Amino acid sequence: MSATAPAAIPVAVAPPKKRAKIPPMVAIALVWIAAVLAIAFLADQIRPYSITALDLRARLAPPVFMGGSWAHPLGTDELGRDVLSRLIVSIRMSLLIAFGAAIIAATLGVVLGFLAAHFRGWVEQAVMALVDFQAAMPFMILALSVLAFFGNSLPLFIGLLGLHGWERYARIARGLAISAGAQGYAAAVRQLGATPWRVYARHVLPNIAATLIVSMTLAFPEIILLESGLSFLGLGVQPPMTSLGNMVGYGREYLTRAPWILLSPSAVIVLTTLSVSLVGDWLRDRLDPTLR
Repeated sequence: MSATAPAAIPVAVAPPKKRAKIPPMVAIALVWIAAVLAIAFLADQIRPYSITALDLRARLAPPVFMGGSWAHPLGTDELGRDVLSRLIVSIRMSLLIAFGAAIIAATLGVVLGFLAAHFRGWVEQAVMALVDFQAAMPFMILALSVLAFFGNSLPLFIGLLGLHGWERYARIARGLAISAGAQGYAAAVRQLGATPWRVYARHVLPNIAATLIVSMTLAFPEIILLESGLSFLGLGVQPPMTSLGNMVGYGREYLTRAPWILLSPSAVIVLTTLSVSLVGDWLRDRLDPTLR
Protein backbone atom coordinates (compact mmCIF):
# COMPACT_ATOMS: atom_id res chain seq x y z
CA MET A 1 0.00 0.00 0.00
CA SER A 2 1.67 3.11 -1.20
CA ALA A 3 1.65 6.18 0.99
CA THR A 4 0.35 9.29 -0.72
CA ALA A 5 2.59 12.31 -0.67
CA PRO A 6 1.31 15.10 1.55
CA ALA A 7 -0.16 18.03 -0.30
CA ALA A 8 2.16 20.96 -0.64
CA ILE A 9 1.27 23.79 1.66
CA PRO A 10 1.10 27.03 -0.31
CA VAL A 11 3.51 29.63 0.99
CA ALA A 12 2.58 33.24 0.60
CA VAL A 13 5.34 35.09 -1.16
CA ALA A 14 5.53 38.77 -0.47
CA PRO A 15 5.47 40.78 -3.67
CA PRO A 16 8.73 42.51 -4.43
CA LYS A 17 8.92 46.06 -3.25
CA LYS A 18 8.67 48.60 -6.00
CA ARG A 19 11.35 51.20 -6.11
CA ALA A 20 10.01 54.68 -5.77
CA LYS A 21 10.49 56.37 -9.09
CA ILE A 22 11.81 59.89 -9.18
CA PRO A 23 9.38 62.18 -11.01
CA PRO A 24 10.79 63.60 -14.27
CA MET A 25 10.65 67.20 -13.05
CA VAL A 26 12.50 66.28 -9.85
CA ALA A 27 15.11 64.38 -11.87
CA ILE A 28 15.67 67.44 -14.06
CA ALA A 29 15.90 69.60 -10.94
CA LEU A 30 18.51 67.26 -9.42
CA VAL A 31 20.57 67.40 -12.62
CA TRP A 32 20.43 71.20 -12.61
CA ILE A 33 21.44 71.39 -8.94
CA ALA A 34 24.34 69.01 -9.57
CA ALA A 35 25.46 71.12 -12.54
CA VAL A 36 25.28 74.33 -10.53
CA LEU A 37 27.28 72.79 -7.68
CA ALA A 38 29.91 71.52 -10.12
CA ILE A 39 30.19 74.99 -11.65
CA ALA A 40 30.58 76.51 -8.18
CA PHE A 41 33.38 74.10 -7.20
CA LEU A 42 35.25 74.41 -10.53
CA ALA A 43 34.65 78.10 -11.15
CA ASP A 44 38.33 79.08 -11.25
CA GLN A 45 39.17 76.25 -13.65
CA ILE A 46 36.32 76.60 -16.15
CA ARG A 47 35.84 80.36 -16.44
CA PRO A 48 37.38 81.52 -19.73
CA TYR A 49 38.44 85.00 -18.53
CA SER A 50 39.08 86.89 -15.34
CA ILE A 51 36.00 88.68 -14.02
CA THR A 52 37.93 91.96 -14.02
CA ALA A 53 39.47 91.59 -17.51
CA LEU A 54 38.36 94.49 -19.71
CA ASP A 55 38.00 94.46 -23.49
CA LEU A 56 36.61 97.84 -24.48
CA ARG A 57 36.77 96.95 -28.16
CA ALA A 58 34.19 94.20 -27.49
CA ARG A 59 32.00 96.38 -25.29
CA LEU A 60 28.34 95.26 -25.25
CA ALA A 61 29.07 92.44 -27.70
CA PRO A 62 25.98 90.25 -28.21
CA PRO A 63 25.94 86.54 -27.31
CA VAL A 64 26.29 83.76 -29.87
CA PHE A 65 22.54 83.18 -30.23
CA MET A 66 22.13 86.85 -31.17
CA GLY A 67 24.88 86.95 -33.78
CA GLY A 68 27.93 87.32 -31.56
CA SER A 69 31.21 85.42 -31.63
CA TRP A 70 32.29 82.35 -29.69
CA ALA A 71 34.99 84.42 -28.01
CA HIS A 72 32.23 85.60 -25.65
CA PRO A 73 29.41 83.00 -25.83
CA LEU A 74 27.09 85.00 -23.56
CA GLY A 75 28.27 88.42 -24.71
CA THR A 76 30.00 91.18 -22.78
CA ASP A 77 28.86 93.93 -20.44
CA GLU A 78 29.28 97.70 -20.55
CA LEU A 79 33.00 97.44 -19.75
CA GLY A 80 33.75 94.58 -22.11
CA ARG A 81 33.87 91.97 -19.36
CA ASP A 82 32.88 88.44 -20.31
CA VAL A 83 29.35 87.69 -19.08
CA LEU A 84 29.94 83.92 -18.97
CA SER A 85 32.98 84.28 -16.71
CA ARG A 86 31.15 86.63 -14.37
CA LEU A 87 28.13 84.32 -14.35
CA ILE A 88 30.25 81.33 -13.32
CA VAL A 89 31.87 83.24 -10.45
CA SER A 90 28.49 84.73 -9.48
CA ILE A 91 27.00 81.26 -9.12
CA ARG A 92 29.76 80.29 -6.71
CA MET A 93 29.39 83.47 -4.68
CA SER A 94 25.60 83.28 -4.44
CA LEU A 95 25.67 79.61 -3.42
CA LEU A 96 28.38 80.32 -0.83
CA ILE A 97 26.26 83.07 0.70
CA ALA A 98 23.10 80.96 0.62
CA PHE A 99 24.74 77.87 2.14
CA GLY A 100 26.47 79.90 4.85
CA ALA A 101 23.30 81.78 5.76
CA ALA A 102 21.19 78.59 5.79
CA ILE A 103 23.64 76.84 8.11
CA ILE A 104 23.75 79.81 10.48
CA ALA A 105 19.94 80.06 10.58
CA ALA A 106 19.51 76.31 11.15
CA THR A 107 22.17 76.17 13.88
CA LEU A 108 20.80 79.20 15.73
CA GLY A 109 17.21 78.01 15.47
CA VAL A 110 17.94 74.44 16.58
CA VAL A 111 20.02 75.55 19.59
CA LEU A 112 17.35 77.99 20.78
CA GLY A 113 14.61 75.42 20.15
CA PHE A 114 16.45 72.80 22.22
CA LEU A 115 17.03 75.32 25.01
CA ALA A 116 13.33 76.14 25.10
CA ALA A 117 12.38 72.45 25.15
CA HIS A 118 14.90 71.56 27.85
CA PHE A 119 14.45 74.37 30.37
CA ARG A 120 10.80 75.29 29.70
CA GLY A 121 9.45 78.00 32.02
CA TRP A 122 10.74 81.51 31.50
CA VAL A 123 13.48 80.35 29.10
CA GLU A 124 10.85 78.93 26.78
CA GLN A 125 8.79 82.09 27.06
CA ALA A 126 11.81 84.26 26.23
CA VAL A 127 12.73 82.14 23.20
CA MET A 128 9.17 82.14 21.89
CA ALA A 129 8.99 85.90 22.40
CA LEU A 130 12.13 86.27 20.24
CA VAL A 131 10.55 83.96 17.66
CA ASP A 132 7.39 86.06 17.51
CA PHE A 133 9.43 89.27 17.31
CA GLN A 134 11.53 87.90 14.45
CA ALA A 135 8.44 86.70 12.58
CA ALA A 136 6.81 90.12 12.92
CA MET A 137 9.89 92.10 11.85
CA PRO A 138 10.11 93.04 8.13
CA PHE A 139 13.50 91.48 7.43
CA MET A 140 14.23 93.50 4.30
CA ILE A 141 13.90 96.78 6.22
CA LEU A 142 16.11 95.41 9.01
CA ALA A 143 18.74 94.29 6.50
CA LEU A 144 18.73 97.64 4.70
CA SER A 145 19.14 99.48 8.00
CA VAL A 146 22.02 97.31 9.24
CA LEU A 147 23.94 97.39 5.95
CA ALA A 148 23.45 101.14 5.54
CA PHE A 149 24.61 101.86 9.10
CA PHE A 150 27.48 99.39 9.55
CA GLY A 151 28.70 99.24 5.97
CA ASN A 152 29.05 96.04 4.02
CA SER A 153 31.44 93.13 4.14
CA LEU A 154 30.99 89.52 3.09
CA PRO A 155 31.05 88.03 6.65
CA LEU A 156 28.56 90.64 7.87
CA PHE A 157 26.34 90.03 4.85
CA ILE A 158 26.30 86.26 5.36
CA GLY A 159 25.70 86.64 9.10
CA LEU A 160 22.84 89.06 8.47
CA LEU A 161 21.16 86.70 6.02
CA GLY A 162 21.69 83.93 8.59
CA LEU A 163 19.23 85.74 10.84
CA HIS A 164 16.52 85.21 8.24
CA GLY A 165 14.21 82.31 8.98
CA TRP A 166 15.86 80.99 12.14
CA GLU A 167 12.52 81.20 13.95
CA ARG A 168 11.16 78.39 11.76
CA TYR A 169 13.92 76.04 12.86
CA ALA A 170 13.41 77.10 16.49
CA ARG A 171 9.70 76.23 16.35
CA ILE A 172 10.37 72.90 14.63
CA ALA A 173 13.23 71.93 16.98
CA ARG A 174 11.27 72.87 20.10
CA GLY A 175 8.15 70.97 19.05
CA LEU A 176 10.02 67.86 17.96
CA ALA A 177 12.24 67.87 21.05
CA ILE A 178 9.18 68.04 23.32
CA SER A 179 7.61 65.23 21.30
CA ALA A 180 10.78 63.14 21.63
CA GLY A 181 10.72 63.63 25.39
CA ALA A 182 7.11 62.48 25.50
CA GLN A 183 7.96 59.31 23.56
CA GLY A 184 10.21 58.15 26.38
CA TYR A 185 13.50 57.31 24.71
CA ALA A 186 15.06 60.65 25.60
CA ALA A 187 14.03 60.27 29.24
CA ALA A 188 15.37 56.70 29.28
CA VAL A 189 18.77 57.82 28.01
CA ARG A 190 18.78 60.64 30.54
CA GLN A 191 18.08 58.19 33.38
CA LEU A 192 21.10 56.15 32.27
CA GLY A 193 23.27 59.13 33.14
CA ALA A 194 23.65 60.84 29.76
CA THR A 195 24.24 64.57 29.86
CA PRO A 196 21.68 66.90 28.21
CA TRP A 197 24.22 67.63 25.46
CA ARG A 198 24.52 63.94 24.65
CA VAL A 199 20.75 63.42 24.76
CA TYR A 200 19.99 66.19 22.29
CA ALA A 201 23.05 65.80 20.04
CA ARG A 202 23.21 62.00 19.84
CA HIS A 203 19.59 60.94 20.21
CA VAL A 204 17.08 63.76 19.59
CA LEU A 205 18.85 65.55 16.73
CA PRO A 206 19.30 62.45 14.48
CA ASN A 207 15.59 61.66 14.84
CA ILE A 208 14.52 65.13 13.69
CA ALA A 209 17.30 65.67 11.14
CA ALA A 210 15.11 64.68 8.19
CA THR A 211 12.53 67.34 9.02
CA LEU A 212 15.23 69.98 9.49
CA ILE A 213 16.90 69.10 6.17
CA VAL A 214 13.60 69.45 4.34
CA SER A 215 13.04 72.81 6.04
CA MET A 216 16.49 73.95 4.88
CA THR A 217 15.77 72.97 1.28
CA LEU A 218 12.51 74.92 1.39
CA ALA A 219 14.15 78.01 2.95
CA PHE A 220 17.23 77.92 0.68
CA PRO A 221 15.48 79.55 -2.33
CA GLU A 222 14.27 82.39 -0.11
CA ILE A 223 17.84 83.18 0.91
CA ILE A 224 18.99 83.18 -2.73
CA LEU A 225 16.20 85.59 -3.65
CA LEU A 226 16.91 87.78 -0.63
CA GLU A 227 20.62 87.96 -1.51
CA SER A 228 19.72 88.78 -5.09
CA GLY A 229 17.36 91.54 -3.99
CA LEU A 230 19.89 93.17 -1.66
CA SER A 231 22.65 92.91 -4.28
CA PHE A 232 20.26 94.36 -6.85
CA LEU A 233 19.83 97.38 -4.56
CA GLY A 234 23.61 97.75 -4.26
CA LEU A 235 23.83 96.59 -0.63
CA GLY A 236 24.98 93.04 -1.24
CA VAL A 237 28.25 91.81 -2.72
CA GLN A 238 30.49 94.73 -3.62
CA PRO A 239 32.88 95.10 -6.59
CA PRO A 240 35.22 93.69 -7.71
CA MET A 241 33.38 90.55 -6.54
CA THR A 242 30.13 89.66 -8.22
CA SER A 243 26.96 87.68 -7.52
CA LEU A 244 23.80 86.86 -9.42
CA GLY A 245 21.88 89.76 -7.90
CA ASN A 246 24.84 92.06 -8.51
CA MET A 247 24.82 91.18 -12.21
CA VAL A 248 21.07 91.78 -12.42
CA GLY A 249 21.51 95.15 -10.72
CA TYR A 250 24.17 96.29 -13.17
CA GLY A 251 22.29 94.93 -16.16
CA ARG A 252 19.09 96.85 -15.49
CA GLU A 253 20.61 100.04 -16.93
CA TYR A 254 21.24 98.27 -20.25
CA LEU A 255 17.98 96.32 -20.45
CA THR A 256 16.97 97.81 -23.79
CA ARG A 257 20.43 97.87 -25.41
CA ALA A 258 22.05 94.73 -23.96
CA PRO A 259 19.40 92.52 -22.30
CA TRP A 260 21.75 89.53 -22.16
CA ILE A 261 23.61 91.11 -19.23
CA LEU A 262 20.50 90.77 -17.09
CA LEU A 263 18.78 87.74 -18.61
CA SER A 264 21.57 85.20 -17.97
CA PRO A 265 21.79 85.67 -14.16
CA SER A 266 18.01 86.06 -13.94
CA ALA A 267 17.51 82.70 -15.65
CA VAL A 268 19.99 81.04 -13.29
CA ILE A 269 18.21 82.51 -10.25
CA VAL A 270 14.81 81.30 -11.45
CA LEU A 271 15.99 77.80 -12.41
CA THR A 272 18.03 77.30 -9.23
CA THR A 273 15.30 78.41 -6.84
CA LEU A 274 12.72 76.37 -8.74
CA SER A 275 14.93 73.27 -8.70
CA VAL A 276 15.64 73.49 -4.98
CA SER A 277 11.93 74.01 -4.26
CA LEU A 278 10.97 70.96 -6.34
CA VAL A 279 13.56 68.79 -4.59
CA GLY A 280 12.48 70.09 -1.19
CA ASP A 281 8.83 69.28 -1.84
CA TRP A 282 9.79 65.81 -3.08
CA LEU A 283 11.94 65.14 -0.01
CA ARG A 284 9.14 66.26 2.27
CA ASP A 285 6.76 63.83 0.61
CA ARG A 286 9.31 61.00 0.84
CA LEU A 287 10.43 61.56 4.41
CA ASP A 288 7.12 62.49 6.05
CA PRO A 289 5.39 59.20 7.05
CA THR A 290 1.98 60.90 7.27
CA LEU A 291 2.08 61.70 3.54
CA ARG A 292 2.98 58.19 2.35
